[in-house]
Amino acid sequence: MAAPLSATAGPEPDPDFAELVAARPHLSANAFDGLTVEEVPLARIAEAVGTPTWVYSAGALRRRARALRAALDGAGLRASIHYAVKANGNLAVLRVLAAEGLGADVVSEGELRAARAAGVPGSAIVFSGVGKTERELRLALAEDIFQINAESAEELEAVSALAASLGRTARVALRVNPDVDARTHAKITTGRSENKFGVPIADAPALYARMAALPGIEPVGVAVHIGSQITAGVSAFRAAYARLGELVRELRAAGLPLQRVDCGGGLGIPYRDEPAPLPEALAGAIRHGLGDLGLPVMLEPGRWIAGPAGVLLASVVVQKQGAARRFVVLDAAMNDLLRPAMYEAWHGILPVSPRALVAPCSPADVVGPVCETGDTFARGRALPALDPGALVALLDAGAYGAVMSSTYNMRPLAAEVLVDGARFAVVRDRQDHAALLAGMRVPHWLEDAP
Repeated sequence: MAAPLSATAGPEPDPDFAELVAARPHLSANAFDGLTVEEVPLARIAEAVGTPTWVYSAGALRRRARALRAALDGAGLRASIHYAVKANGNLAVLRVLAAEGLGADVVSEGELRAARAAGVPGSAIVFSGVGKTERELRLALAEDIFQINAESAEELEAVSALAASLGRTARVALRVNPDVDARTHAKITTGRSENKFGVPIADAPALYARMAALPGIEPVGVAVHIGSQITAGVSAFRAAYARLGELVRELRAAGLPLQRVDCGGGLGIPYRDEPAPLPEALAGAIRHGLGDLGLPVMLEPGRWIAGPAGVLLASVVVQKQGAARRFVVLDAAMNDLLRPAMYEAWHGILPVSPRALVAPCSPADVVGPVCETGDTFARGRALPALDPGALVALLDAGAYGAVMSSTYNMRPLAAEVLVDGARFAVVRDRQDHAALLAGMRVPHWLEDAP
């Protein structure tokens, strides 16, 4: 079953097929059904739904939500978990996590409405983001959400004026920027002084005092989020939470009210075989920095819960031999899964067929059909010969996959499927070309143009 370890482009050998499957408990591979998610062969989903299709494991979502909860409880923390909807906003995914007792962290009106539609109560929703519009704030106030994370002095004034004019009170936490380098990709770091997020931590005491004096606002605490996909240990978390703890003590000394501390998210996952901190390590970092404050804490994970739970199921269009490289062209493309093109991200790629899982392998570049050289999923990846119609699965695509999709090259959005044990269901229909064109209009003066 294993792919040869010699057919890789990197200095370290890629994990083979068996290692990729073994590290993901919701996946299995056998001689009869090939690659399977929970109890459902991916080939069965492809036959019923077509490709490309996103496939999510409800069991994996539950298992990871429970593992994070157990880690927080084991550290003796009073903690609430608010899933970051931006990672994967499918209503079925949100419903699974809501049933596990998770709230939601949203960054737009659409995400707030999705969370409510999935059954998340307003009392469990946090609204983050640097550019909330008046319309979004009105909705947040109307839904009486748990917390608004304000990210600037200007936003505090706007929330105050709006809430007071509506006769409402907004529960607001002040997001601070601790100037901590999380050592993650430059495009997803959020806690350094040059990033757009939060207020400088040195300015926080004065701003918090100002917030406490504003009408229409109930100050509830402070918040921090230093980045996404943090895998270089928990030292950055420890530094951020230590600074946050110092800030809380300073605010208390000034007689200012605090009810809780928002620790954000960012815990990374191993896409390849890189080491990644466990939730127990994150819980330990929170306890070290904030455990003596006697305040409940909040977490806002997204990728750690949803990322490993999803795959992108695709079909081979053609296998093409170039002058120096073999190309495997898929029907999925960068408009579906943007991460490799945008972040140079590595995703495991597995053949679905039981025969292909044990066939000899050689290096291949895995690409999509979009007219961009950047439409490349992998280079020099060890794969067997794959005829047109052969199925492959791109792993760990449950977060920042479908939510970042586009219709570039006029390609309709892929279908989404949820697997739960031996059952599966389409949880988002495949977009057709009629729907893709439905919102477009030709102005009347061009209707008779040649």
